[in-house]
Amino acid sequence: MRFVEEFRDPALAKALIAGIDATATAIGATKDNPVRIMEICGGHTHAIFRYGLDRLVHEGIEFIHGPGCPVCVLPMARVDEAVQIAEQPGVIFTSFGDAMRVPGTKKSLLQAKAEGADIRTVYSPLDALELARRNPEREVVFFGLGFETTTPSTALTIQQAAREGMKNFTIFCNHITVPPPIRALLDDPDMLLDGFIGPGHVSMVIGIHAYDFIARDYGKPIVVAGFEPTDLLQSVLMVLRQIEEGRAEVENQYARVVPELGNPVSLAAIADVYEERPSFAWRGLGEIDLSGLRIREKYALYDAEARFGIGYGAARAREVAEPEGTECAAVMTGKIKPTGCPMFGTQCTPETPLGALMVSSEGACAAYWQYGGRRAPEAAE
Repeated sequence: MRFVEEFRDPALAKALIAGIDATATAIGATKDNPVRIMEICGGHTHAIFRYGLDRLVHEGIEFIHGPGCPVCVLPMARVDEAVQIAEQPGVIFTSFGDAMRVPGTKKSLLQAKAEGADIRTVYSPLDALELARRNPEREVVFFGLGFETTTPSTALTIQQAAREGMKNFTIFCNHITVPPPIRALLDDPDMLLDGFIGPGHVSMVIGIHAYDFIARDYGKPIVVAGFEPTDLLQSVLMVLRQIEEGRAEVENQYARVVPELGNPVSLAAIADVYEERPSFAWRGLGEIDLSGLRIREKYALYDAEARFGIGYGAARAREVAEPEGTECAAVMTGKIKPTGCPMFGTQCTPETPLGALMVSSEGACAAYWQYGGRRAPEAAE
């Protein structure tokens, strides 16, 4: 298959691994003194473990798993509010499937559905809009969730609803942006990072210059990467070569997909429909200024928070604690590996998840579980 097979070529992968080994050795990377590279995107985390890249690269390379899963960083208070909306009489609540099993403080959306709420899995916000057309007597709400990757589709759907004059369709907006949490991580004195692998799908929308501050203000290299094994290997090599040469730049390995300036149609739709929230709570990171989006006043008719009187309560979001004994926040910020959590693989499994990292399709804990990273907590690093 074109654009897939050539990026899984074993000979090319071996050549890239040899280049990584040579460069890592040249800069003095060792198991005890590794180069710490954070992959921001949860899709990259899963690809690293799916293809065993963590075991193929030089022992002096350590992958640090960042907060790149929008489902995982959603605070439990917002899950609670989603359930609250879904349980209103006459509501059809719609969501992507990976958000259905994320625990709130009392229940998940899937549990609310089992108790009788009309909650349906959809594949796009346009599916939810079609449900609203077919059910004019019902309120249809879409759980708008995700980074800049999914934000344009929600924005375009709101614009379509406005053109049609829809009266029974709203979005529960929880869209967030990638650059602010990266800055928050870099400002954390406990985070020791040498470089970044930048998110490919997000960058398709926003381009590569949104990350200029990483190189300019913090002196860290970042390479926007694709999702195939040779994409990631080449990106690691590009980060290492920047370190070897004393450079800190934003480079685009995924140029076949990611335009330098992003997607102008998507960016225009986002700018038209959304504005920045003053702050937004991130699970594991706390409040981050200007990191969330909300629907502009001119589209207030399609804002579920306005329709159902559920305002964003930052203080309340902070007060919701993680399940006792879990280390979701530390895993989410790359401070420990999933196997370092005492609940991993014991009380927290895909069948009985305690945190979003185990149920999300991009969660780090799910990656470790699915691709053989399971170890008893006492054996974890």
